[in-house]
Amino acid sequence: MFNGIFKVPQPANEPIFDYAPGTPSRAALKSALQQALHDQADVPMIIAGKEGRNGKLADLICPHDHRHLLGRHHLGSPQYIENAIAAANDAKADWGRMPWDSRAIVFLKAADLLAGKYRQTLNAATMLNMSKTPHQAEIDAACELADFWRFNTHFMEMVYGDQPFSSEGVLNYMEHRPLDGFVLAISPFNFTSIAGNLPTAPALMGNTVVWKPASSAVLPAYIIMKILMEAGLPPGVINLVPGPGSVIGPPALDHTDLGGIHFTGSTHVFSTIWLAIGSDIRKYICYPRIVGETGGKDFVFAHASADQDALITALVRGAFEYQGQKCSAASRAYIPDSIWPSVKQRLLDEVASIRMGDVTDFRNFMGAVIDQKAFSEISAYIDHARNSPDLDILVGGGVDDSAGYFIEPTVVLSKQPRSRPMVEEIFGPVLTVYVYPEAEYDDTLTLCDQTSPYALTGAIFALERSAIVKATDTLRHAAGNFYINDKPTGAVVGQQPFGGSRASGTNDKAGSWLNLERWVTPRTIKETFLPPTSVAYPYMSEA
Repeated sequence: MFNGIFKVPQPANEPIFDYAPGTPSRAALKSALQQALHDQADVPMIIAGKEGRNGKLADLICPHDHRHLLGRHHLGSPQYIENAIAAANDAKADWGRMPWDSRAIVFLKAADLLAGKYRQTLNAATMLNMSKTPHQAEIDAACELADFWRFNTHFMEMVYGDQPFSSEGVLNYMEHRPLDGFVLAISPFNFTSIAGNLPTAPALMGNTVVWKPASSAVLPAYIIMKILMEAGLPPGVINLVPGPGSVIGPPALDHTDLGGIHFTGSTHVFSTIWLAIGSDIRKYICYPRIVGETGGKDFVFAHASADQDALITALVRGAFEYQGQKCSAASRAYIPDSIWPSVKQRLLDEVASIRMGDVTDFRNFMGAVIDQKAFSEISAYIDHARNSPDLDILVGGGVDDSAGYFIEPTVVLSKQPRSRPMVEEIFGPVLTVYVYPEAEYDDTLTLCDQTSPYALTGAIFALERSAIVKATDTLRHAAGNFYINDKPTGAVVGQQPFGGSRASGTNDKAGSWLNLERWVTPRTIKETFLPPTSVAYPYMSEA
């Protein structure tokens, strides 16, 4: 038994490589990309630490070159989900009783493996399978995931350190136990870091997990599992089962041992999961914890005093980095009429200069959207804008899926503040602008708050302090992550805990102790040193 007070190293955010010409990191990434393009990956399921292959295969493609096959992955089935749940249940007792410092060390080692040995392997898989540029892959797959693993161990120490007060003769203490049952992690296509955090945050706290990754981002998920196993994660703690949600979801959600859901994805899917659990809640061994981050209709709101250089930079980067496929992406903008003429011309010039294409060409700012379904849905919004009398396409609007799923960065002007592109989540490279009368700043802030059912991210641009104060107050519930003079994307683990409410999720703040609290069920223990030995109380005496 280890006799010592274990202290998690003070975490620091992983430094970001810039991949400038001539740097070793650029050469290493280029080499990893060529290797991944040459290899034909055969991605198995991983259940109880063993690779499973059933011959039912789905393609791994490059969205920007959908004719190029990166490999294939094996598809799960209800039987494989049953096997994964059994493996999670078998591993649960030993993992949940393992000393917390030993669990922490697994993920601290994984972070170092990722930051070093596996950095470019995971970056390359993220770039190719998800069509991310080098910068977008680096800040996501390498840096943010390493940050999650390092900071979460620090936050775990904080959770376990939360202890009650004791009175004279009594010692009170709190045990933060893992949940009853297994956790089902359902991860999205757009962030490798989120995909890695959804199963590992509950696992860190002693839970065992069944992980269903997005079907369009299986290759990075497989590499994450390889990293975790090399770091010493015991078999069965996390079980990877790719496959369609319609196949993988029902047997997991129907299982009586379901203890929790860790989800990032669409609002519709999340609400459907919640309905499925709630429709027969009595069958479960406990009330499942439901933690989810879903959609957004994220805004940039400009005051007349805004720094226009900063505003335009935020609009372009916020709306079009990673093709607008971030739940935090700037999707609607409110610009006062007094500055719109100058903002408009500079914004359109900047957007028109964006390079789009194959992400292995490092000169490109954008790649392709994730798949044919996304391409069709986003294209339909552009067609709607093209045919609506209340909407004008100011720049972009071109689409082409002949070689890859490419959609031009598009700016739409809306004459109405509640048009479809101002209200509905598009999840693509489309920014809709509403120009408001400068004198109606206060009323337009209220309009912004009430227009969308979402409340994930938003930004205010102003130099005048009173305008910032007014916006911060009026938009208090409109965004779980609120930015002042910065774009509404790019939350950093440990600095801006991430999540929103309303239709955007349960706001359990990934990247903080708040999320980890959801994966434990506390037990209070009272120990009395000198317990009473007489039944009678003093008041019962007559004299």
